[in-house]
Amino acid sequence: MTTFVLATHNQHKVDEFRGILSLEVPGFELITYDGPEPVEDGESFEANALIKARAAAEHTGMPAMADDSGLAVDALQGAPGIFSARWAGEPKSDERNLALVLEQLEQVPHGQRGAAYVCVIAVVYPATETSPATEFTVEARWSGHLVHEPKGSNGFGYDPIFVPEGSDKTSAELEPAQKNALSHRARALALVAEQLKG
Repeated sequence: MTTFVLATHNQHKVDEFRGILSLEVPGFELITYDGPEPVEDGESFEANALIKARAAAEHTGMPAMADDSGLAVDALQGAPGIFSARWAGEPKSDERNLALVLEQLEQVPHGQRGAAYVCVIAVVYPATETSPATEFTVEARWSGHLVHEPKGSNGFGYDPIFVPEGSDKTSAELEPAQKNALSHRARALALVAEQLKG
């Protein structure tokens, strides 16, 4: 059995990771991180995920996981990207972030509003007496497009304007179980499970 620490203070995220990985990986255990939050000053999802996972591994001495995710909009050259949670500035506000993206896309026609949710998960094993520290990352994308008006009350962030490929509903109109099965985080967790089982 391997116990990992998840570098987040968000219990919902811990539950989501645990729910998916414990089904896929025999003997998998996940605990919540109780240490200090590092400064996320990386310039990519991968860099920020590694910063968080390395900090948790160092603080606890245990194998650690962390994710970093956000929305990449084609017409905004991949923005808001790593700044998705704070796109409209501080304090963080889903409503203001969403409103700003809609404002920035106001003149962009329907066919040019492609976007993808991106999730990178980093896994870090701390050094032991017999082996050096090791780490790996996985990246998954959930592609779709952005609509002009928010729809739906499930989900959060940019979900009310994000329509996944193959769907005519926004992510916020999907049932939570549907969204969790399709999302960028679910796809990234499936890749992590493959690595852990391998």
